Amino acid sequence: QVQLVESGGGSVQAGGSLRLSCAYSGYTYSSYCMGWFRQAPGKEREGVAAIDSAGSATYADSVQGRFTIVKDIAKHTLYLQMNSLKPEDTAMYYCAARVGWLCRYDYDMDYWGKGTLVTISS
Repeated sequence: QVQLVESGGGSVQAGGSLRLSCAYSGYTYSSYCMGWFRQAPGKEREGVAAIDSAGSATYADSVQGRFTIVKDIAKHTLYLQMNSLKPEDTAMYYCAARVGWLCRYDYDMDYWGKGTLVTISS
C-alpha cells in the first residue's frame, strides 16, 4: 500500500521560502511519477510540479523559476522548494504519485497524501 505523508507547511510573508517534504513508502513499481498539487480556497485543485523516475521535472507556468521539485530516493522523500512566495501561492499542498513512465505536472495521479497547508501573507 502506497503511503504519502506531507510536512513542512506553514505561514510566511510574501517573498519568503518554504520547503515541503513528502515521505513515501510502499512503492514497489519500477517506474513512477511523483508530484505536488495544490488547492486554494474556493478553487479547483491544480498541478504544480512533477518528477519522473529518470529525474525529469515539469512545472506549472505559475511556479516556473520559483519552485523546484527534488526526489531523494535514498530517503524515500520528495521535496518542493518554494522561493519568492506570493499570496496567491496560499493553498493546501498535496503530494501525489502515479504508476508508469508518463509524467507531467497536470496528469492524474493514483495515490494522494492528506496535504499540508501553506499560507502566504502580503
